[in-house]
Amino acid sequence: MSEKNDREKKRRLDPSSCRADLIEQALFTTYHKTIWGPFTRAIREYQLIQKGDKVCVCISGGKDSMLMALCFKHLLKRTNIPFEAKFLVRNPGYNEINLQRIKNNLRTLKIPATIVDTDIFDIANNSEKKPCYLCAKRRRGALYRIAKGWGCNKIALGHHYDDVIETTLRNRLNAGSFQTRLPKLHSDNYSGMEVIRPLYLVREKDIIAFKKENSLSFIQCACRFTENCAVCDNGGGGSQRYATKLLIQQLRKTYSPMVEKNIFKSASQVNLDKVIGYKDEKGYHSFLDDYDRKAKEKEERIKEDNLEQLAKDKAEKEHPAFVVFSDFTGKEK
Repeated sequence: MSEKNDREKKRRLDPSSCRADLIEQALFTTYHKTIWGPFTRAIREYQLIQKGDKVCVCISGGKDSMLMALCFKHLLKRTNIPFEAKFLVRNPGYNEINLQRIKNNLRTLKIPATIVDTDIFDIANNSEKKPCYLCAKRRRGALYRIAKGWGCNKIALGHHYDDVIETTLRNRLNAGSFQTRLPKLHSDNYSGMEVIRPLYLVREKDIIAFKKENSLSFIQCACRFTENCAVCDNGGGGSQRYATKLLIQQLRKTYSPMVEKNIFKSASQVNLDKVIGYKDEKGYHSFLDDYDRKAKEKEERIKEDNLEQLAKDKAEKEHPAFVVFSDFTGKEK
């Protein structure tokens, strides 16, 4: 009982604290169950942080990455795992309003971030072909180079639970493939580098609630094509991503309240015996590749375990009055 009281006492807000401390304390008091708990559970369950890691915490300026940075700031004070964290704001060329908003939030939350300026927006916006693809590619490349230069072996991104299910469904609907965002993955081009997603189990609605309760306002999108609504911070937009978000909301209302949970769960419940094909590092595999081999194995199992007779006995027991009509000709009388 005393241990429980001690935990409750630690979680109680200290009214004498400054605003930054009160906001941080809310993580393990008001939002312990919805944000701090899922954040630490993802780290444990997916083994995102190990002893000796040096994590580059990437802050875009939006609500998700800024909350993640705050969680890391708090984690450094409470964890038993010895690791380091460097907080990075990679400035691709924000306008002055957006950049100042980011600086103000860093100051409010007392996050010791380093801002690194780049000209990624200028390069992407001057490209006639696929500026969004070019921007994303350059930003990703800059992030890896900066993190590597700092001696980091992991990069933390702010994708949350809803990003995962939206990506899973969007790939099914738009790309015709079953794939999702993983909680962590190794870099294809940089040795010893991993991407981790510590907000993997945190719901977006809880991030929004945390933001509103603490009177915080973040940029919505870093892209210059949408910077006219960058400080709206309402989660809107006209993209396929937003359309998928609306679709999931509609399915939850009209189909099942379990839709989101089941989409998330489906990525860890894939049965390779029940799919037409799948890909791995060795290439594409069709169900036909070992279809005949599996058929032979089934035949052997049926004979060895007398499964056919057992099935007949069970069927006769369940349907003792089963009748076969043998006089049906299919012709009208």
